[in-house]
Amino acid sequence: MIVVQDLHRHFGGFRAVDGASLEIAAGSITGLIGPNGAGKTTLFNVIAGRLPPTSGRVFMAGEDITGLPPHELFHKGLLRTFQIAHEFGSMTVRENLMMVPARQSGEVLWNAWFHPGRVRAEDRAIRDKADEVLEFLTISHLADQKAANISGGQKKLLELGRTMMVDAKIVFLDEVGAGVNRTLLNTIGDAIIRLNRERGYTFCVIEHDMDFIARLCDPVIVMAEGKVLAQGTVDEVRNDERVIEAYLGTGLKNKVVANG
Repeated sequence: MIVVQDLHRHFGGFRAVDGASLEIAAGSITGLIGPNGAGKTTLFNVIAGRLPPTSGRVFMAGEDITGLPPHELFHKGLLRTFQIAHEFGSMTVRENLMMVPARQSGEVLWNAWFHPGRVRAEDRAIRDKADEVLEFLTISHLADQKAANISGGQKKLLELGRTMMVDAKIVFLDEVGAGVNRTLLNTIGDAIIRLNRERGYTFCVIEHDMDFIARLCDPVIVMAEGKVLAQGTVDEVRNDERVIEAYLGTGLKNKVVANG
């Protein structure tokens, strides 16, 4: 689905992504882990078109998408969420979902004036879709609440729901568990697994909660210092000496081994 080849993103002399190469297979839930500052979010931002690469290429289903802006990638089915949810706080949860589909007839003044029936029919279909998404995510009870008033975990579910309002092919989830309680995190995990198994979504997930990663992800890719350090199952990367050292440092690693 996604192939990244020798990707670099530099900020002056700082190499946030430094020659990363990886593949995200269609139909997978791929985990992307690494210590803080490893380059994970920068990699997401380059793939998703929010930052241009310094060099390297990104392919989606064989098509070169390097440097395409987010709105073009959106129409190709590549979407991403953010560590801090970006909701429209003054709108209801349902309205936030209804905002997502592009090129709605009601956005054109001509249609509103001369084709009001078409606009109403389309609005009803989008509203029905939004209600279906809310039911899928088990948050129908929040439909009419202002998005600003729901919890952080519920906002993460809303962001996931927004990806369901369009024909998403691959979704990049950036720390979906940050600030989320365990119950809601399990609900989010359930939704991701169902979207993957029932609707064929491909996911790439940045997350520090290794229990969450272990439950959802295979394979897991480990980044450190802007590079891909290791890839494999959760157990394989947990036991990889390079990964232990990247997370703990040589001194701490030797202390853990000595005490173990």
